[in-house]
Amino acid sequence: MHTKHTVRYICERYPSGNHYYYKQELITHDSWQNPLSIQWSARRPISSRTFIKKEKEGYKTINTFIEKQPADILMFSKA
Repeated sequence: MHTKHTVRYICERYPSGNHYYYKQELITHDSWQNPLSIQWSARRPISSRTFIKKEKEGYKTINTFIEKQPADILMFSKA
């Protein structure tokens, strides 16, 4: 179980209206007394309900808006 200081919840919003929710935890590769071995874990997907619940409980949350251009659609001709 992680405390409010060792976990963060991330919401990525896109112009298309899609929302993606993730959780990251502080992990160590050696020991907690070695600050150089501490880093954020890989993002793990969570539900929007979990994100909202943890935000209300006071956990650190990060809301980002990702502005990516839509993908180009390539037309293939039938040969």
